[in-house]
Amino acid sequence: MTRQGVGHWSAARIAVLLFPFGWGAFAVNVFFASLIGSWLGLPVATTSVSLGLGALIALPATYAFACHIRRLMDVADT
Repeated sequence: MTRQGVGHWSAARIAVLLFPFGWGAFAVNVFFASLIGSWLGLPVATTSVSLGLGALIALPATYAFACHIRRLMDVADT
């Protein structure tokens, strides 16, 4: 049986498509974590710091999620 549609997408391609969503989610989480840290006297993260740390965290997390989605797609094909 040949794969058609999105069945031939690699985990890397899925990760590239999902990365903007993961980046935004992690950037918001970094910012809110810095707000909680402000209760302990830590500085609140700026927008650029939140976006930068969000991108760094989102890279491996989005790839791991894409691998999970790829495995689910493979199971659904069988």
